[in-house]
Amino acid sequence: MGRAGRAAVAGHLPRLRQEWRLDFVVVNGENASGGAGLTPDHAKLLLDAGADCLTLGDHAFDQKAMLEHVEKEPRILRPLNYAKAAPGRGARVFDAPGGRKVLVAQVLGQVFMRRPFDDPFSAIDSVLRAHPRGGMVQAALIDMHCEATSEKMAMGHWCDGRASVVVGTHTHIPTADAQILPGGTAYLSDAGMCGDYNSVIGMDKAEPMRRFITGMGKTRFEPALGEATLSGLFVETDDATGAAKRLSMVRLGGRLEPASPNPNPNP
Repeated sequence: MGRAGRAAVAGHLPRLRQEWRLDFVVVNGENASGGAGLTPDHAKLLLDAGADCLTLGDHAFDQKAMLEHVEKEPRILRPLNYAKAAPGRGARVFDAPGGRKVLVAQVLGQVFMRRPFDDPFSAIDSVLRAHPRGGMVQAALIDMHCEATSEKMAMGHWCDGRASVVVGTHTHIPTADAQILPGGTAYLSDAGMCGDYNSVIGMDKAEPMRRFITGMGKTRFEPALGEATLSGLFVETDDATGAAKRLSMVRLGGRLEPASPNPNPNP
């Protein structure tokens, strides 16, 4: 989320990749540039910091340069069920260490979103059918980008036993429901934002509070610039089955207490 979030990722991720021996890292970057979209330069910064894949969201093309850049950079994914004419791809299989394959896909929810997108459940169903967990790919991660926690939870159960990880993004607030579902899918309703939590979902407090209190806007929203918390999810999966074996919420720096200082105690 904005400059603070970019700084948190750039400052922590290189060390975490080494200390936690991370094989594959996915970063949702759709608010990284001024809180609205992602520029090519900021995408490069996140990739250079150690991200293997960047996902976008409903703000995918707020930065117009991304319309062209997403076609050139295969490590950036826009939502699978975005407009059919949208550039880029919503799912891709990536190479991971040891010859392993990792599927990453993103879908947009429909509940409370600004406009109706195509059905995310049928969209992700076809992708998972074509890339069976533990067969075509050693792991499969789904970024469920939506507003309603109920829709996120429904997606988790829809993908249980087929995806390795279903993690929600979009609402900027980390949830406390990290779990491994009965079919071996790691699930978290929202990973939270990498940003300054002394804010209103990452924005400087003054203008959002003014609008809530008075119903009138005075200036544009601006990202908060205080120290950011790095928020996310650590998951260990089984190569043979693609099932999640262990998971831990990640909270580093900033205002939120870390759930675990090192989610990988046996690197």
